[in-house]
Amino acid sequence: AETVNGLYKTELIYSQPGWRSLTEVEFATMNWVHWWNTHRLHEHLRHQTPAEVEAAYYEHQREELPASEQRN
Repeated sequence: AETVNGLYKTELIYSQPGWRSLTEVEFATMNWVHWWNTHRLHEHLRHQTPAEVEAAYYEHQREELPASEQRN
C-alpha cells in the first residue's frame, strides 16, 4: 500500500504545480485510480493490466464449469 500511495503522490499530486480546489483533486484521484486498476501494466501481474488478469480469471473459471452450470 505504501508503494501505491507513493506512486499516487509522485505521478498525480506532486506533478501539478497547484490545485485549484479539493474537487479538482478528488476528480483527478478518481481518474488516476481508474487508470491504475484498469490500464496500468503491473510487474507483479506479468506486465498485464488488472482488467486483463481479471478477465482471464473469469474466463478460466467459466471454462472449468460444466456446461449445465454456466450462466450466459
